[in-house]
Amino acid sequence: MRRGGLFWLFLTPVLVWLFLLIVLPHLDLLILSFRADGAWSLENYGTFFSEPIYWLTFVRTAAYSVITTFLTLVVSLPVAFYITKLSRPGVRGFLMVLLLLPFWVSELVRVYGWMILLRESGVLNYFLLQLGILEKPVEMLYNDATMIMGLVYTSMLFMVVPLVSVMEGLDDSLVEAAYDLGASKTCIWRTIIIPHCKPGITSGSIVVFMLVLGNYLTPNLMGGKNSLWFTEQIYNQFIASFNWNQGAAFGFMLLVLSSLIIWLGLKITGQRLGEVAS
Repeated sequence: MRRGGLFWLFLTPVLVWLFLLIVLPHLDLLILSFRADGAWSLENYGTFFSEPIYWLTFVRTAAYSVITTFLTLVVSLPVAFYITKLSRPGVRGFLMVLLLLPFWVSELVRVYGWMILLRESGVLNYFLLQLGILEKPVEMLYNDATMIMGLVYTSMLFMVVPLVSVMEGLDDSLVEAAYDLGASKTCIWRTIIIPHCKPGITSGSIVVFMLVLGNYLTPNLMGGKNSLWFTEQIYNQFIASFNWNQGAAFGFMLLVLSSLIIWLGLKITGQRLGEVAS
């Protein structure tokens, strides 16, 4: 009885916070998305399918989010393996701090740092000109490759942390035995390390995908006016056009997209959301 009372005492503020700041606003937006000219209507959702710019941007955002999530996983796997298995115990904490260090400042500051580095009059162009590699400055910003690089950079930590947590439980003797028996590094990764890390890969991929899909700053600043990211369409509806009904419909379309892709990923990997979250 006493434990149950303490449990509800600590859980109630969390439930109230979730209900007031998440559930209620989303319910209000859901109602707005089905309203047009003061009446119930599917017009806002119909606009999405009738205008090619909207659904093409929607598909483009989904595709690039999947690509970014995959590239983040490819970069994070060796980083997590080095931290947990190859670095000395005393150095691991220092390496994790180095990963956390960029996140001590806001995403806006980090993105502007990349812009200073890559712009036509930036640091990288200056050194390439001084070394004689370039004859004139090159604009490295405002393209899809730079945008994806920025998205990988801003979300990499959220992939490394779950991978580190699962790799710490990997028995080193399994890797050593496979290596002694003549298995190649590729075979070891494919048959031992990656299967063991499947929960961390899935949870990290879900978090990174959702962060990238809902990102606004990085695509807008590093991708430029041609970035065509769906969050910008939502922003324009809410802020530029003051069309909250249309913006709410676009927001829920993005929510449905993220839920569908996450469900598909869980089905492909044969895992459940509860197992991954735990």
